[in-house]
Amino acid sequence: MNDHEYLRGVSPDQLAALVFELAGQLHVERTQRMALEEVLVRAGVIEAGATEKLAEDPALLAATREKLDASIRALLRILTEAGDAKGPLRPEALR
Repeated sequence: MNDHEYLRGVSPDQLAALVFELAGQLHVERTQRMALEEVLVRAGVIEAGATEKLAEDPALLAATREKLDASIRALLRILTEAGDAKGPLRPEALR
């Protein structure tokens, strides 16, 4: 069985939408993380590089893996969406 059955029938436009969605989310998250870390360093709350050290913590890694799984499921939904091409891509946009 092909490991990527979910890509069967996916158009290049859908795949590109997924890539751009991921790139956008990554940029926003990275910017927010860097800004938060810099605020904490400037306030003397943490030392520079403290977040990188904490990122190796097993409990934190387990929690972030769960969140990653949920995010991946939501992103893969983009590949199976159907409907008006001029409408919002995701139901969340309607809220």
